[in-house]
Order: sequence, then C-alpha cells, then structure tokens
Amino acid sequence: MNELTSFRFRGGNPDVLTCIANLSNDEVFTPPEFANRMLDTLAQAWAENNGGADLWADSKVKVLDPFTKSGVFLREIASRLMNGLATEIPDLQERVDHILTKQVFGIGITYLTSLLARRSLYCSKQANGHHSITEGFTSNAGNIWFERVEHTWAEGRCKFCGASRRTLDRGEGLETHAYAFIHTDDDKAQIGKIFGDNMQFDVIIGNPPYQLDDGGYGTSAAPIYDKFVEQARKLNPRLLTMVIPARWFAGGKGLDDFRESMLADDRLRSIDDYLSAADVFPGVGLKSGICYFLWDRDKPGPCRVATHFKDWPVSVASRKLVENGADVFIRFNEGLSILKKVAAFETGQADSLSLSENRRFDRLVSSAKPFGFRTFFKGNVIKLAGDLLIYRNGGTGYVSRSAVITGIHLIDKWKVYTGRAAPGTGNRDTYPHKIISTPFIGGPATICSETYLCIGPLDSKSQSESVLSYLSCRFTRFLILLHKPSADTTRKVYTFVPTQDWTRRWTDEDLYAKYGLSGTEIAFVEKVVRPMNLDDGDDE
Repeated sequence: MNELTSFRFRGGNPDVLTCIANLSNDEVFTPPEFANRMLDTLAQAWAENNGGADLWADSKVKVLDPFTKSGVFLREIASRLMNGLATEIPDLQERVDHILTKQVFGIGITYLTSLLARRSLYCSKQANGHHSITEGFTSNAGNIWFERVEHTWAEGRCKFCGASRRTLDRGEGLETHAYAFIHTDDDKAQIGKIFGDNMQFDVIIGNPPYQLDDGGYGTSAAPIYDKFVEQARKLNPRLLTMVIPARWFAGGKGLDDFRESMLADDRLRSIDDYLSAADVFPGVGLKSGICYFLWDRDKPGPCRVATHFKDWPVSVASRKLVENGADVFIRFNEGLSILKKVAAFETGQADSLSLSENRRFDRLVSSAKPFGFRTFFKGNVIKLAGDLLIYRNGGTGYVSRSAVITGIHLIDKWKVYTGRAAPGTGNRDTYPHKIISTPFIGGPATICSETYLCIGPLDSKSQSESVLSYLSCRFTRFLILLHKPSADTTRKVYTFVPTQDWTRRWTDEDLYAKYGLSGTEIAFVEKVVRPMNLDDGDDE
C-alpha cells in the first residue's frame, strides 16, 4: 500500500515535475532531487534538536510552503510523512487524510501554479474532486490557498513590494504578481485569515519569486526574495529553509539591509552555496549562483558553509558569518584563509580583514561616471583643437575639455581604465572566468564615459603599466571576486585589494610568495580565476 501511495503522489514514471519548463523568472520550478536535499537538511536539524527524533514520524508537525509553484516540496514532504507515520496511523486512507488536511499547507503564487500544486499533492486540481486522493476536504482549494491580491499603490509603486504601477496595474485579465505572503502589514493576521487563527507552523520551506518582472528584467529588475525571507522569519517557525539567489552575500541593489540582517542572525545555521545556478536549475541563468539556507530558531551558533560546483570536491567549514573588518559574507572557505593572510601581512593583525586607508586599492578607483558622462554619450567624430579623447561604449570619440565637469584632476594624468560591467557568458556563471573586463592604459588628455571606471591618478606610464600588470594577476582578481555580488564592478568590489609598489611589474608568482599562499590555496585561485591576456579585449 505504501508503494502504491508513493506512486500516486509522484504521478508516474518519469516524474512529471522533472519535465516541466519554467514559466517565467518568477516561476522557477525546483527539481524534486534538489527539494529532497533540502528536506534531508531539515530532517537532520530536527533530529539534532529533538534527541534523534524523526521529523517525518511526527503527526503534529505543520509545514508551510508560502509560495508554492509546482507543489514539489509539499508532495515530497507528504510522501515522507506517509512512510514515517505508517506505524502510528496504519490505515492508509486515514493516514492520507490526516497528512493532507492537518500537516501540509501552501499558498499559491498564481492561479495556474495553485492548480499545479494541488495536482501534485492531491492528484487533482480540486482538493475535493473525484480524482483527489483525500476524502478530508469540502473545498476545492484544500490547504493550498490562492486568491487574487491587489497591490497597494503609493506614489506609483506598491508599498509592500515596490512594483511599478505603470507596469503591473494591468486589470483583471492578467496576474497581478501581488503575492499574498508579503502584501500585508500584519503577517500573523494574514496567516490567520488564510488558514485559521492561532496557526503556528513548525517548518517553512520553499523557493520564492526572485525579482519583480516589471519591465527591468536583465537590466534593473529589483530583487524580491529578501521580502519573503524576512516575512518567514517573522512567523517564527522552528525551522526555515529556502533556496534563493546567492547575490545577497555581498549586498548590492536593494539587498544591503537584508544582507546585514541575515549575517547578524546567529540562527542561520547552514548555507549550501552553488556557484552555478545551472547546476540546480538546468537551463536557468542566474548570475552569482544560488544557495539554500537553514534557519534554526532554537539552536543559534556558528554556520556550516558548503560550496558546490560541478564535480569539484564540496568545501565545508563551520565559521562566523561576518569576519572582523568585513561587511560582506566571504563566499569561499578558501577565500577566507587567503584574505586573512593578506590582512595579516598588510596590517600585522590576524583578527581583522580590514586594510588601513593608505593600503587600500579602492582609493585609486573612481566612482561611477568618473568624468560625468553617461554610458550612452558618444562624443564627436572629428577632433577639434584642444579636444580630449573619450573612451565610451562601443569605441572612442572626442569632447571639448570645457565640457568636463568632474574628475578634472585626472585629465592630464596617466590612468588605467576597466569596464564597469564584467564580461561573462550571458546570464550564467562559469568558472574559471576573468572577474573584470580587460583593463587598458589611458594617457594624459583622455577621459571615459560611465562605461568605464578610472584608476588613478598615476604619475607615469611605467606606473600605469605596473597597475595594469597587477590587475591582470589571478590573485588580484580573486580578491575582487570576494566582494563582487554581480557583473557590476563598482569601486566597492576593490575593498579587499591592497595597493602595491608601482615601480615594478607584478606576476602571480610574486603575489603568491609575498602573501604566503599554500599550494592548495594557489590551486583554488587558479581553478576559479581565468588567466588574462591583456591583448584579448573583453572576450571570455
């Protein structure tokens, strides 16, 4: 009977949930195999907190997926509970009814996904339908709730999620993408309204929408997954696990407050970090990879960090989320040991990653728009007397010296230019890669548009060549990577990079020796960072 139930939950062979395509960037479906990795992490934490008890043999546990799409988490949980409760509730139909009516709950993110989730869990798009495997519901929805929710507009944007009214106030014929879980001032009241008063979930699990698809996807789309994590923590479950983009490690657009909140929370007990999202979600491009985390309400402590990438050995360490002198999460365990060696050499302190102000390379790096010209500025085709050469998107042009309103002290100095956006392979992460675009030297009487950052001022061509050699080193670019949340290489990503003696050319061998890297650390740097040929341009 157990085998029959398992087959019915899964719906056939092959498993249909391994075959469906993602509907949009909002609706990235979690593969069943990966969902089960997350469930294994939950079960292990539950056992550690409860004297070895089996999570799936507890008939009182309540689980919520507050943004269910395919229903894979709820289906796999129900399947585990079916096996775990076989002794306590031997009657098959009674056990099915108990699990589906009292233990597993979901909130659909769209009407379509709510139907899909019910089909996965109840084997029927209607919980009380003829083909439903449970006899415990009188409503069509069962415990997978969905109702259309409207945005709350204020000054052209939703006050809860920040969606643009111009883009998403589209009338009743289209989805609002106003997700019920986060469109509320009172999270407890919202859950009470949906599932009944005094509902308290032991476990919250899921794969939330990642960003607002309101016209900026791929360029300026705003993250939204942080709002789901924050709301879930407010509900105070015993255990919380979600799979989300890893970009939050270093903050960035709209994520700085979220990063600080997460890194300050000692209930964040494990992070499984996948450098390439395609290793988890085949065919999905998410720059900077993805991770899933475990938040444990009742057992604060250090965090277990595991790094996964293709066939590399998994790197695992238990460590603090925030090191002294760092304002970001150091993504690689190996990176942390390297950073500590750099900081110890530069400052003589073994307990902080912070470099002194006069030893920080980022003080040489300009802010965005170093000379005040936007990325679309083209300049003149013909050079007039006294004009400056401007490096801009797609080539060069000329501009009058009098048109420059900022960065004037850099104009007649030597400098190095590097692209504001790093090269890559579309929207995916591949390793090794170059980390930054290929830098090049700019002489006196040159400037650049917003397309580039300017590194300087430098006193001579030989100093520029020294800086150029330093940026071409894998070691230098690895330090940049440790503070780089996305393809956008702002001044801030150079925070961990120390300055050097600019009277010589630099090689990786020089830097490895200077900072005392071990053979294992050198091998890791060279596995992650691609060699840079300064004649290659920006091609990957």
